Amino acid sequence: METQNISYQSDQNAKGRLMLWVLRIAVAGEFFGHGIFALQQKQSWIKYFEAVNLSPDTAMTIMPLIGIMDIALAVLILIKPVRVALLWMTFWGFWTALLRPIAGEPIWDFIERWANWGAPLAILLYIGWPKSFKELWK
Repeated sequence: METQNISYQSDQNAKGRLMLWVLRIAVAGEFFGHGIFALQQKQSWIKYFEAVNLSPDTAMTIMPLIGIMDIALAVLILIKPVRVALLWMTFWGFWTALLRPIAGEPIWDFIERWANWGAPLAILLYIGWPKSFKELWK
């Protein structure tokens, strides 16, 4: 009985590690892809900046900075899933999804992007919600 329990726990640990890697790769892909689009200054995104009263010129200035940040986060999540980065990715994924209906697109464009913030949140919950400010950086 004891041997079966150890085997089961070992299988669960292996599945958990695999699940975590799948989520990390998915989140990295999402942020890397969006980062590349931002570096390319994707014209169709200007309306999201305008929805929060930023000019097209400001959008074109900010987009490359956002792109660099998104790509850096994509790389970081593959190296080490740091809680503060995951919190930011959760917030940023939620905010950019929410911008769709704010900019006049259907609510379904927001709903369809739930994975953009749900996946980094899942990683954060899996590795453990920070219990202190110091834990944010681990």
